[in-house]
Amino acid sequence: MPKSKLAKNKTSVSTQTYLDIAEIRDDVVILKDGSIRSVLLASSINFALKSEDEQNAILQGYISLLNALDFSVQIVVQSRTLNIDGYLADLVRRASEQTNDLLRTQIQEYRAFISELVTLGGIMGKRFYIVVPYAPGKDSKKSFMSQISTTFSPGKVIALSEKLFVRYKEKLDSRVNAIVSGLGTMGVTAIPLPTQSLVELYYSSYNPELSQIQKLPKEEEMKIDEYYV
Repeated sequence: MPKSKLAKNKTSVSTQTYLDIAEIRDDVVILKDGSIRSVLLASSINFALKSEDEQNAILQGYISLLNALDFSVQIVVQSRTLNIDGYLADLVRRASEQTNDLLRTQIQEYRAFISELVTLGGIMGKRFYIVVPYAPGKDSKKSFMSQISTTFSPGKVIALSEKLFVRYKEKLDSRVNAIVSGLGTMGVTAIPLPTQSLVELYYSSYNPELSQIQKLPKEEEMKIDEYYV
């Protein structure tokens, strides 16, 4: 086979082929193995500023939540450089509209200070996510070679019927409600991410630099492949 043709065949395979995600639909992430996920965005609490009694109550609530779970969850902390371009642009606009020379100068100096602080201080923004899975009948005892083979070969999509998807989603929603309720007792608010937010989350996670300059269209403007039979 000519080298040019071989190279063409290699590049014709989409990167998406090697991702575990088959589809994001109805506020749910559907993986190629037929399992589904819900992703919760959780608020944070300043544990250090709590009193000793409050800290003990939070720890006890966390222990109780973990002991009550009969399924695994994944806690993800995402750290990104704080992006305040929009805020800085707004300060420029306010300065240009200000008729008072003193206030205009103060706004410009404040903008310069904030910009330098974020740049030199390396200030990071943090978000906390909880991934709640539902994977009925998933074989977790694959051999090592089987796992390696799956990693380096395109994943095969397991299609779900609409009826099966609805049933799985009901089970998943029950787990999500348990997590949300348990976190609420600790003073942590958690909300499931809707479809658009899920798409943006995974897009920015896999394309951190590109996502800063190229935004995704709205959900209704996207062309989404269906994996249902």
